[in-house]
Formats: sequence, C-alpha cells, structure tokens
Amino acid sequence: MSDSSTNQVSANFSDYKPALDNNAALAESNRCLNCYDAPCIRACPTAIDIPGFIKKIASGNLRGSARVILESNILGASCARVCPTEELCEGACVMHDLDEKPIDIGRLQRHATDPVVFNGEDRPLFEAGSSNGRRVALVGAGPASLGCAAELVQLGYEAVCFEKADEPGGLNSFGIADYKMSYETAIKEIEWVQQLGVEIRCGQEVGQDITVEQLYEDFDAVFIGVGLGGVGPIGIDGEEIDGVRDSLEFIAELKTKPKQEVALRGKKVAVIGGGNTAIDAVTQSARLGADRVYLVYRRGPEAMGAYEHEQELARKDGGIFIYNTQPVEVLGEDGQVTGLRCVRTETRHGSLEYIDGSDHVLDVDYVLRATGQSKLTSLLEQFEGLAIEDWGTVIADEDGRTSLENVWAGGDCVSGGQEVVNAVAEGKRAAQSIHENLQGER
Repeated sequence: MSDSSTNQVSANFSDYKPALDNNAALAESNRCLNCYDAPCIRACPTAIDIPGFIKKIASGNLRGSARVILESNILGASCARVCPTEELCEGACVMHDLDEKPIDIGRLQRHATDPVVFNGEDRPLFEAGSSNGRRVALVGAGPASLGCAAELVQLGYEAVCFEKADEPGGLNSFGIADYKMSYETAIKEIEWVQQLGVEIRCGQEVGQDITVEQLYEDFDAVFIGVGLGGVGPIGIDGEEIDGVRDSLEFIAELKTKPKQEVALRGKKVAVIGGGNTAIDAVTQSARLGADRVYLVYRRGPEAMGAYEHEQELARKDGGIFIYNTQPVEVLGEDGQVTGLRCVRTETRHGSLEYIDGSDHVLDVDYVLRATGQSKLTSLLEQFEGLAIEDWGTVIADEDGRTSLENVWAGGDCVSGGQEVVNAVAEGKRAAQSIHENLQGER
C-alpha cells in the first residue's frame, strides 16, 4: 500500500467524536439548563448526575466533575466514547423540546474523565476500602466484571478476575470499532481500574486452569461476567471458503494490527446481519478502502436492530443496504470467494418466506458474518445447577442473583447483548447485592 493510501486509512480511523478543547467544553457546558429531575439522568443506565458533572466543568472543576462521573460509572471514560448517547442521555435532553441541538454530553464526559484516567494524575481519585477479609472471584474481565470488582474493592473486598484471554477487557478492548475507541485506550483505562486494587489474572480459564470447585473453596462469592462468544456459522454452503469471516474477529484484528495489514482496498464486501456489529463491520470495511460494501439483511429496514444514527454513519461511508435478502450459498473458485448467492424474502402471516425465482448472485470476494454471538454454554454448564434460559443466557434477578447460592451474574451473559454502560451498571448492582449478602452472614 502506498504512503498516501496508508495515511488515508489511518485518517479514516481517527476519533469520529473528537475531544473538545477547553474553550469548546466551557461554552458547551454553559448551554446546559441544569434541569431538576433531569431526564438525561434517567436515560443513563448508571444514573450519572449529568447536570452535576456539567456544572462542575462550567466552574472549572474538572477533577470534581470526573469524580461525579466515575463514582457512578468506573468505565466512564470509555463510555464517553462508545455509548450510544444519541439514544440515551442526549436523546433525552430537553433541548430537543426547544428545537435546539442537545447538549454534547458524551464529549463533555470525555473532557472531564480523560485527565484523570489517561493523563496520569498523581493523586488517586478513589482508594480501596479497609479490608473486610472477604474475597470475590469474577469470571471474565470485561465491563460487567470490572464494574463489579471496582465497587467491591472500594467496599473492602479482595476482587480477583479470571480472564481466559491474554489481555483483559472483553468486547470493550476487542469488539468496539476502532474509530470509536482504540485498543490502547481500553487497556489504559483497565490499568487505571487495577490501580484501585482490582486483580486480573489473564490466561486463566475457569473450567480449565481453575475449577469452579476451587472458586467456591477459595472465595466467598462468585460473579459471572463472561459476555458472549463469537459469531458462529449461519449454516449455508461455502462458509469454509477463505474470505468468509466472523465480523468480531475482523474487528479485533483491526484493533491489534496495523491497518495496512488488513486493508480491503479493491475488495467487494458483503456483511450479513442487521445489528450494531454488522454496521461496525460495514463502516470499517468502507474505511479500509473496499470498493463496495453491502449490508445484506433478511428482513426490512424496520426490523433492523442497529441504531439509526449508526446506520446513517454507515451510509455516509458508502455502505449499500440490501433488505429482504437471505444469503443461501457462498460461491468460490480456487479456494477464494467469488460471490454470494441470495434469494429475496417476504413476510407472510408473520413468517419469513423465500420468493420463488428470486435467486441472484452478489459480486463479492469477502464475506463477514454478523448474525449474532453464540452463548458460552460450555462454560456456564461448569456451574452445576445454574439456571439458564433455553437460548443460553443466565437467569438472574435485577441484582444479579442466580439460582446458585453466593453466585451472581451480569452483562451480556445475562442480557444477551447490550451496551458497555448496561454491563457496568449490572456489575455495580451485583457488587452491592454481594456486599449486603456477605455482611448479613457475619
């Protein structure tokens, strides 16, 4: 790849919501109406006092602003980048009722938290609580476990995360589009959380390197925050051909390798799916220089799970949306993808049906599956007696309590797939429930 092409690809992956400078942050913070009973707070899964932190920015107290945010959401710095603020806090902003642009809450949150989390302030913002002699094991080191562990440490617990991967963070580190948040940013935030006293043991797979029985024996409680697995095959011929990939593997590769090594210049790409991961795959493929990028979705636009603002971004990047179309075969020659055979679909009496004679072939040479993540049932089954839904998610109450005594769960392994901020909120609620339960046992 030429230097100019390399530079263009790098530019394509720069922050799509860049940081505010001091003057812009001051001006934006002074637009906030500081609403009583603010709807933006109710829209935030972690209930950050949004008017409160914005008011502190307006008064020049960035450290105090960061404290307000991070007390509610320990991963507030990454959530400032990756939260769908258009759907949550900014979507609820009263400025909409005044026909004005909503307050730029996400970037104000980033403005407040970045100096504390990433710029190495010597004074710690939070500290571990006095030890109460209790230990909690957390399975996985993604957002739910980190949210839970950070809360527990401040309550005086020893919190140990067991992570099977070589690096912590789960989807926060490896599954979020790089133009939203880089791998380096995610890892640095986790290192900041570890300074509280959260211990993370990577390369430790529960059920392999340590048994569930050992967790029960060595710890007073267990929190399961393992998230979900990869995108499995969709069950059509030709999926084994080189050039057919799991979209999450593709996104993870982009986060850990130089972009020029996975550039798609000259490629014609089909992304199969209709959720936010599919949109990320479309957008990133386009930004890597693909000639054409199709999003192929089996139903109509009204059924797509992806946020509208994400869809609009993908369209602006050149994504071509093909609705009511079902892939039925990947075509190949000499071990390489040469096309994607599809049929048109329609919904009759609530059922999706193929339209006779509608077979056609999309001219593509690269296919990304984004049709939903698999459940980690083999791991969950290690917890004998754990109640699991038919579709593979853990059954837990609103505080994360499962069917097993002293076992809690949260994040995507319970919800089936939500935002980082939801996982943090569930982890924090579980930590409070664990604390109440274990203190009650004293």
